[in-house]
Amino acid sequence: LLRLEAILEERKSGDGKASYVRSLYDGGAERIGEKIREEAAELATAIASESDERVAEEAADLLFHALVGLRSRSVPFRDVVAVLARRFGRSGHDEKASR
Repeated sequence: LLRLEAILEERKSGDGKASYVRSLYDGGAERIGEKIREEAAELATAIASESDERVAEEAADLLFHALVGLRSRSVPFRDVVAVLARRFGRSGHDEKASR
């Protein structure tokens, strides 16, 4: 994921016509959010009724687009990992109530 993050950062300065990632950046938060919602729905559908291979493929698509969203905001993936690390050992109900 860290290697992918570096590649996604490089694509910020690429040619939008040649780079799918650059075209997402050029579409802004609305376009990136649309893709994240689309991929999340496809993952949910796959989990409910498709093969494990499809679940893995859709999860990869969702992670990919989430990373594009993070890079669009210049939020490092390590910040996400740090949030998850802070949550270890806490009940999910307690953590959510604290927000």
